[in-house]
Amino acid sequence: MGLLVLATFIAVGRLARKRSSLTAEEGDRYDRLASRLGSLVRTPVVWTITFIVIAVGIGVLVVLSFGNFGLPEGVPGTLLNAVYGLVGLLIGAFVFLGAYSATRDRGLGNAQGVAAGSIALGMVLMLVIALQLVVGIAG
Repeated sequence: MGLLVLATFIAVGRLARKRSSLTAEEGDRYDRLASRLGSLVRTPVVWTITFIVIAVGIGVLVVLSFGNFGLPEGVPGTLLNAVYGLVGLLIGAFVFLGAYSATRDRGLGNAQGVAAGSIALGMVLMLVIALQLVVGIAG
């Protein structure tokens, strides 16, 4: 939830009204904070640390779900379902953001980027549903 709040804050900061006469030094506290957070998110170190935290977190959840650590009876299955959900959420986010970024890099607007991301994510979801119906990939 914290990452979602941070991402929302940065997105709102990016989409905020543009002031042509003010620079980042002359802006109010919100503008300075939004520009600092935006520059922080664009650094490779932050992406590296985030990837390591997510990979280690998923690995710990998998080990806890398959290991014999004296957990109550229903917890390992719930942890494994959490891993499936996290991996699915990451794949969906990469598909959506990849299509959105590709659309924005070609000079189209935000609405077209959201539409392209939604269509790409919808195609992936339809593929998952079709595979579930034909092969039974889940449970």
